[in-house]
Amino acid sequence: MAHNNKYKIWIIALATIAAIEAMVIFNLLSQPKKKPVRRLRQAAPVVEKGRIAIVIDDWGNSLNNVPLLRQVRYPLTLAVLPNLPYSAKVNQDAHAMGFEVILHFPMEPYEKSHLEKNTVMVGMDEPAIKRILASDLNSISFARSVSNQMGSAAISDTRTMSIILGELKRRGLYFLDSYVTKESVAFSLATAMKVGFARRNVFLDNIEDANYIKNQILQLKMKADAYGRAIGIGHDRRLTMQVLKEVMPQLEKEGYRFVFVSELVK
Repeated sequence: MAHNNKYKIWIIALATIAAIEAMVIFNLLSQPKKKPVRRLRQAAPVVEKGRIAIVIDDWGNSLNNVPLLRQVRYPLTLAVLPNLPYSAKVNQDAHAMGFEVILHFPMEPYEKSHLEKNTVMVGMDEPAIKRILASDLNSISFARSVSNQMGSAAISDTRTMSIILGELKRRGLYFLDSYVTKESVAFSLATAMKVGFARRNVFLDNIEDANYIKNQILQLKMKADAYGRAIGIGHDRRLTMQVLKEVMPQLEKEGYRFVFVSELVK
């Protein structure tokens, strides 16, 4: 009797297992088939072709182009002139927007027309040069460096540049040579004095024409291709800002990375 009960238990257990398996198979077969997920092809990462720094000179006369500036989503370095009606405002706004600010320092050119207030002249004594530089840096409080506004005569003068570079070294600032003359002694002096230094490669908007500016940006790309880095200088002009807003995204897609000038300092 006990033997027969044992067989009955095994039969019931096997029947139960078979019933469960049948239910599982039925459920699997009755479920709607899922469509295979379409895997999107991942685009290969763009190889960096070079780094480009764009400097916009001569801020401080107006706020006309600040709205356009707010629309630029790439690093720009803004060179602000001192002692102008909107110098302090641009200094504050540009810093708040995350752009790099530098002092666009008025220096004596060979041609003596249209000089800015307190332009540093070659004949000035050392205390006068230091006093003007200190005052201008205090007024452009977020300045990371100094670039020359005009200055073909002053930047070719060893004594004048030694004073200016010595003060920049003491303050931990770099110098950007706008490179308005091949007679500039800035590079050799900065190297000897161990002062951070950068130099302009291309002026972008000497002619206010969109096609001209785009062609100059092409020249800038070629410099970046050749040297891995390039610095272009434009000016606080509506057309210049509009062209940059248009072409910078395309340059990024091509593999060029926009940086502040401070990232290209040697």
